[in-house]
Amino acid sequence: MIKRSLLVVLAIVLLLAAAVAVNTLRHGSRQLEVPPAPPLAVDEQGVAERLSGAIRFQTIASRDDADANAAEFRKLHEYLQQRYPKVHGALKREVVGGYSLLYTWPGSDEKAKPVLLMAHQDVVPISPGTEDKWEVRPFSGEVKGGYVWGRGSWDDKGNLIAQMEAIEMLLASGFKPRQTIMLAYGHDEEVSGQRGAVQIAKLLQDRNIKLDFVLDEGLLITDGIMPGLAKPAALIGIAEKGFLSVVLKIPATPGHSSMPPPKGTSAIGMMSAALRRLDDEQLPAGIRGVAREMFETAAPEMSGFGRVALSNLWLFGPLVQAQLEKGASTNAMLRTTTALTVVKAGNAENVIPGMAEATVNFRMLPGDTIASVTEHVKNKAGSERFELIALPGASEASPVSPTQSSSYQLINRTMRSLFPDVIVAPGLMVAATDSRHFTGVSDHIYRFSPVRAKPEDLARFHGTNERIATSNLAELVRFYHQLLRNTAAAPATTSTSP
Repeated sequence: MIKRSLLVVLAIVLLLAAAVAVNTLRHGSRQLEVPPAPPLAVDEQGVAERLSGAIRFQTIASRDDADANAAEFRKLHEYLQQRYPKVHGALKREVVGGYSLLYTWPGSDEKAKPVLLMAHQDVVPISPGTEDKWEVRPFSGEVKGGYVWGRGSWDDKGNLIAQMEAIEMLLASGFKPRQTIMLAYGHDEEVSGQRGAVQIAKLLQDRNIKLDFVLDEGLLITDGIMPGLAKPAALIGIAEKGFLSVVLKIPATPGHSSMPPPKGTSAIGMMSAALRRLDDEQLPAGIRGVAREMFETAAPEMSGFGRVALSNLWLFGPLVQAQLEKGASTNAMLRTTTALTVVKAGNAENVIPGMAEATVNFRMLPGDTIASVTEHVKNKAGSERFELIALPGASEASPVSPTQSSSYQLINRTMRSLFPDVIVAPGLMVAATDSRHFTGVSDHIYRFSPVRAKPEDLARFHGTNERIATSNLAELVRFYHQLLRNTAAAPATTSTSP
């Protein structure tokens, strides 16, 4: 009897092993095989110097002052006109919302929907007290050691300059676009985009313009960041998370600290308990939606157990999810995240405060909503005495743009023709971009630029020693140049590699 049971167990194990092996092999590569793009000579040093000049303008936007640093934005506009005369001679230029820029390059096919490339002019300020930690002055734009250094080199003047550079080169070559090409450069992306991108999107809606696709900043070419993947990965953002900050307030009876109230009834005690529940009992994670598509696309390119596990999520899903939840960046792809960001209570060491207040920030997965997350907060607060206030600036998660669309495949083909050793996969943008304001004018919004990043580079984003390699900057120019060339061609026949 025992022997028979062991044989049954062994048979089950063998069947599972066979199923796992077959399923792993059955998941072949999804990478497109396309011809290499024609070589394009780019003046790498010249582009670096032009980006250097753009960085020197301290275009820092303010949430409260619409005209903050107005002179710096105007200087940047003049600089672009001087450095890119062909762009400004051939494209219609409009100033929107005071300092944002909208360019239009008419196409030959009036029936074809326009294409919109985006970037933003504004940059985040330098964190006070960190200036001396920079290897160069933050707004010097110094070109040193093969890099352009300074605030905005990565986020996001590098993309803006690369787009301008590509179009200047296309104009010089006599290129005529089939689809109308539009450029939108907001001036307040870092403080919500309400005066820039929102106004540009409204202008397009008022003109009844429906865009073929939108391409904005977002995800990158990451190298060494995705576990188990030896090759760099170009993740094209097909959606971005929503944003919600909720303020919780709880009143209580104030008094002298020598006679504290019963345990758990003070304002701080009740707030602490509520925050503990919110932190401990977060919204559920899952390998679903965009995250699942990303991992299923990347799995065939992996080696070892990573490939086996991601190709067989039906069996290894809980194990994979547990591992992913341990990392901050991978956990953010799986769930609506909860971040305790601000706590206020009391102003004297010997006084029991009569009010406690806290702010909790949520980044919502597609599928979760402002209403559902607010209800979650209400349930975890655990008392009707809590007052909940949603701060201004909340936005729902974006719709998910399809990966089977011709526009996604256009970006995919362009990447594969220029970066054949890079794995292309869809991804989820966990931060906010200006592109979220354009869902009313396009169903195909993508967030990607071929900026290369290794794990050690991520701290430079909004941080100290922001920089971009001059060679990578030239790659950005080639990408936008080839992408726009590809929009003029009929859809190419592609195949996936075996």
